[in-house]
Amino acid sequence: APEKYAQLTETYGPVFSFRQGSHITCVIGRYQAAVDIMQKHGSDLVDRPRFISGGEIMAGGMRTLLVGAGDRIRKLRRALISQMQPNAAITYRPLQMRNALTYMLDIIRDPDHHVDHARRYAASVVMTMTYGKTTPTYFTDPEVVEMTLYASRMGKLVQVGAHVVDRYPILSRVPWVTSTLKSWHCEELGLFNSLVDDVQKRMECNTIQSCFVTYLLERQKDYGLSRNELAYLAGSMFGAGMETSASAISFVTMAAATHPAEQAKVQEEIDAVVGRDRCPNFEDSLSLPRVTAFFLESFRWRPVSWGGFGHRATKDIIWNGYVIPKGATVIGNHWAIRLDPDMYPDPHEFKPDRWLDEKGNLREDMNYFNFGFGRRLEDFLLAAGQCLTYYVIVRVCVGQHVAKK
Repeated sequence: APEKYAQLTETYGPVFSFRQGSHITCVIGRYQAAVDIMQKHGSDLVDRPRFISGGEIMAGGMRTLLVGAGDRIRKLRRALISQMQPNAAITYRPLQMRNALTYMLDIIRDPDHHVDHARRYAASVVMTMTYGKTTPTYFTDPEVVEMTLYASRMGKLVQVGAHVVDRYPILSRVPWVTSTLKSWHCEELGLFNSLVDDVQKRMECNTIQSCFVTYLLERQKDYGLSRNELAYLAGSMFGAGMETSASAISFVTMAAATHPAEQAKVQEEIDAVVGRDRCPNFEDSLSLPRVTAFFLESFRWRPVSWGGFGHRATKDIIWNGYVIPKGATVIGNHWAIRLDPDMYPDPHEFKPDRWLDEKGNLREDMNYFNFGFGRRLEDFLLAAGQCLTYYVIVRVCVGQHVAKK
């Protein structure tokens, strides 16, 4: 759909709409339109369209990415934001540094399977951050395999009209139509709760380090979370963090491999700022604008969230004399926005320099919506994935060219 929407953007302009029955969907495919609608009217787009199969039935209305506006999303958001603050993120840096080193060594030893290495890195970091796991984590671990399966199911069900109950909501009352979805919900909830139970047992034995779930358990009443809501919030943290981190790392590795000249410029900057006696760390990031530019251009070149999730307009939105009606689904199509020639000249070219001014500093007038728009919870979930990738990406750019491997 994102590629088709991008083609329609070329034909019909920065915003177009289509109707399915009585429901209207508006697709935004240009940068300025996204700013005018998705950002400036963010408070009018905090709601979600109904995801009956994937959200209401399979996730029991508790998967954070799909929860609509209301009390539940507000308390989930409040609990999550508390762990996305800079001071909380700093505590995870040693963990990221250790796993980044392992990833770099994996790439050198076996570059052909760089995607698997990225998944192992992401799974290890997020399992430790979320559930306090200290033993090595691999992408083939049973709980990681199950989490990946559930995320894949959800990804398919959130597509427009993917399940019959999304097309004909009345059928959600027919048991045999929803039996598989309800079975999947039981599987998902069972795993999420078992992981939380394990954390609680280790807390009682004082054999666990602080993590997201220990934080939630200690403050469960303060946030007003039920046990199942807590379990789903932690599961959502794992799913979003792992998938986005693995994808981001893979895309930057691909960019380095296919654009060795640009990678060489990054390496030259690192050598000049950091030297060759040590690896760069988080504190060096402000002194490495070209590294950041490479990072930003990689995500424009291959968006992590390439299609974007739908938002529901809670009131009429006026844009350039047109009305996006209340109740319409609004989608910011990252795949099309990245190709906006007004914002990104020569959009099909990989040009990190577009993010830098004449003095080599990052341009303040440039931006890209890497993971989402407005005030939705996924902005925080997916931004966490972005934070997880920065250090490992810097290390990918150190040493010999990836392309040579």
